[in-house]
Amino acid sequence: MSWLNEFVRPKIRKLVGKKDVPDNLWQKCPSCEQMLFHRELSDNLHVCHACGHHLRLAAKDRLTLLFDNGEFTGVGFAAVTADPLKFRDNRRYTDRLKDAKNKSGEKEAILVGHGTVSGQNAVIAAFDFGFMGGSMGQAVGEGLLSAARAAIDANAALIVVPASGGARMQEGMLSLIQMPRTILAVEQVREAGLPYIVILTDPTTGGVSASFAMIGDIQIAEPGANIGFAGKRVIRDTIREELPEGFQTSESLLDHGMLDMVVPRSEMRATVGNVLALLRDGRTKRSSESGIPVAGISATNNAQIAAAANRADGK
Repeated sequence: MSWLNEFVRPKIRKLVGKKDVPDNLWQKCPSCEQMLFHRELSDNLHVCHACGHHLRLAAKDRLTLLFDNGEFTGVGFAAVTADPLKFRDNRRYTDRLKDAKNKSGEKEAILVGHGTVSGQNAVIAAFDFGFMGGSMGQAVGEGLLSAARAAIDANAALIVVPASGGARMQEGMLSLIQMPRTILAVEQVREAGLPYIVILTDPTTGGVSASFAMIGDIQIAEPGANIGFAGKRVIRDTIREELPEGFQTSESLLDHGMLDMVVPRSEMRATVGNVLALLRDGRTKRSSESGIPVAGISATNNAQIAAAANRADGK
């Protein structure tokens, strides 16, 4: 009977057996644990239809979402030394970079594009958390500087979308130096009289939140995004106090005056476009006084847009 088990049965199974189902057809929501079909998730802008949780987006998807018709021109930036410190922990830094490039399909944790947002000229620099946690090293610093220069050259607004765990430890002090460099880049944009908008996404922490991410003329965040410097556990262990539930979320920061508005992903392009129109066209006071709502945006966000634009216009 061995020939039946070893030869005939495998042949029959090969002919009539079910095809393997790809692993990426379903994704579990990290908030409510609902199983989400990949096509429905994509159609819903990677927002859970059950609980409204905003899942993370790759940098290219973020640019496609924000730019009109998903069209933009890529902005390159100078190459940097791949492994300046010859760093190695349990793996070589060069091996980690290679894996991150293969997994994300990107060369670095930042992608810069130039196009229009609701008809408004803009340069957008988006972080990719899938590339080593969106950590900020030399290349990310160069990307942000290039984005600032491109915005100035094109007389365009600069929009940055951070999604990062902070500085890249494998580059040591060279990573920390990017904090003041990015601040200087933002100041150049402001000196040129151009708007600087930050769209905070999940997560925005560490050296990124301690530098360019929290100094926007307008600070916008997606719902439920984790925003802060140190993690909750580190803070609790340091001060030895229990922390309020959700104190590092977008909604909590909005309540405490650290954000201008929290905007759902489906309204983000229209909201940013109208903020830019208010800032660039000098219609802030007239728009806020008229109380005319912007089509496609909730009444709450309309009020937030007018108030935020008034504050930025006064800077």
